Amino acid sequence: MQDFHLWATFVIIGATIIAYASERLSMEAVSLGSLSILLVFFGFFPFTSDSGVELTPARLLAGFSDPALATVIALLIVGQGLFATDAVDGPARSIGRLGGTSGRRAIFYVVIAAGVLSAFLNNTPVVVIFIPILTVIAAQRNYPGFKVFMPLSFMCILGGMTTLLGSSTNLIAAGVAQDYGVTVNFFDLTGMGSMLAFVGGLYVLFAMPSMMRERPSVMARGNTAQGAQFIGEIPVTAGHPYIGIKSKAGMFPGMVDLTPRLMHRRDVPILPPFEDITISAGDTLVVTGTRRAFSRALALGNAVAEPDEAAEGDHEREEAGEDRRPGPDYHLVEAVVAPGSRFAGRTIQLSGIRARHGVSVFGVQRKSRMARMPLSEIRLEPGDTLLLGGNYEQIMQLRGDHDLLLLEHSAEPVPQSRKAMIAISIFLGIIVLSALNILPIVVSAITGAALMLAFGCLTIYQAARAFDRQVFLLVGSSIALATALQVTGGAALIADSTVMALMGAPVPVVLSILFAVMAVVTNILSNNATAVLFIPIALGIATRLGAPQDAFVAAVIFAANASFATPIGYQTNLLVMGPGHYSFRDYLRAGLPLVVIIWLTFSFIAPWYYGL
Repeated sequence: MQDFHLWATFVIIGATIIAYASERLSMEAVSLGSLSILLVFFGFFPFTSDSGVELTPARLLAGFSDPALATVIALLIVGQGLFATDAVDGPARSIGRLGGTSGRRAIFYVVIAAGVLSAFLNNTPVVVIFIPILTVIAAQRNYPGFKVFMPLSFMCILGGMTTLLGSSTNLIAAGVAQDYGVTVNFFDLTGMGSMLAFVGGLYVLFAMPSMMRERPSVMARGNTAQGAQFIGEIPVTAGHPYIGIKSKAGMFPGMVDLTPRLMHRRDVPILPPFEDITISAGDTLVVTGTRRAFSRALALGNAVAEPDEAAEGDHEREEAGEDRRPGPDYHLVEAVVAPGSRFAGRTIQLSGIRARHGVSVFGVQRKSRMARMPLSEIRLEPGDTLLLGGNYEQIMQLRGDHDLLLLEHSAEPVPQSRKAMIAISIFLGIIVLSALNILPIVVSAITGAALMLAFGCLTIYQAARAFDRQVFLLVGSSIALATALQVTGGAALIADSTVMALMGAPVPVVLSILFAVMAVVTNILSNNATAVLFIPIALGIATRLGAPQDAFVAAVIFAANASFATPIGYQTNLLVMGPGHYSFRDYLRAGLPLVVIIWLTFSFIAPWYYGL
């Protein structure tokens, strides 16, 4: 009966991997399907191992409370907090300058730097550091995001192979080996690990990007939308940041993102080029800019919504030097004037949009040319796209409106730039506490996510948007499959069969085949589970063959780290899955060749390096 459970588990795992790779069903559907089949099977056919471990539903569902999963979800929320405050915009611009005008070169330098840093810090927080930076650089340089994030994860895994501290897998494997009397020091992995990282890095940097397939993504859609130009106006009231800016070469320095098209001073229009003019209180600037430019102007207080339209919590204003910046719930969204709309033919000032919906009109976009005039005097036409601002509840009330067609996907919160330093401090605290092993990364990550919410760096709605259901379901169901494989004896069967098949073979052949088996297992189970399972097996084989034990311990560590072929292989793969919009097949396509490359490189170099 035990064999029945074991082989049924193998069949379920094999069918699940095939379903993931075929992409005929969504990843969520496959995850839920495999989990439900597993629960039903062991519900009808209960199983208890020889050691007394029972495969109950609670044990199979324990993966949804796994610390690695909680860490990934919390770090996604923390990353959303960095974006919501524009905290990484400045650092990304500085790092991006290293590559000059080439987006590819800038990405190249950043990914290499991340790989080198992963040798001295745990590679998981390194990936967390560089995801937001690479996101901004890719957006600024219009570089495809799908070519950025998987190379980042893979380079950090390769860098983590080179020292004992680079990966949690290395530490766990070294701890198990220590129990068997084998000590692994900090730099014992560096020689072989550096050679593997160099060869693998060549593939990641130069061959892998061309193998990646582009998918429609939120980032790409956002960039397209943000490239469209809107015309709007900025009233320069008392205390405005623009007061005192003097024109140079016909333009106003300091208005980098917005382009002035017209100035109204005491109802007198002044057209560009603006010569020897200083902005003063009472002026009205008619400007053009992208949605991103207007969002930044709001975040910096250069543009302002009406007080009664501002987000909740944004009423702490003073007469002198009032805080013009909206709160974290304030969003910008696009809406199209529908054919037959009651607003068509009316000026924006007399349209009644603010009175009816409680939102501000910050800009209008029209395919045909518009006369230079104040925004309030523009007569709306069907097909015009309006840039609206309001809190989230006000914007969602536009759903189903027949006069304004809400482009719901375009809704984005205004960055909370004033809280950027708070967000950065929280983020750095997570990294430092985790890197120095003061707190487990799951503790610091969840605490950091809570602090992001407590300090208003992002809202509950933004945090919910950061939650990736694909990652959640994939990890939970995969851990259930791995649990079933271990408890039913499937993992032990793989290990024992490998040992039996290698009896009598030369040491280099044994080491190579053992590496290949572990590299396959680590992409199905997890790297830590693979290391714990195979360290005693590898040491037993080394003793039996009279071979150096350090060579076999290193083989386990490097093979367990070769988790490139599936997103569940290592948590850095899960971290980049959402930003890169990758599928299961993407990891197979790009990661499987890297697994083979690492295996072949180790197989050829290890006999010479370890004197086998």
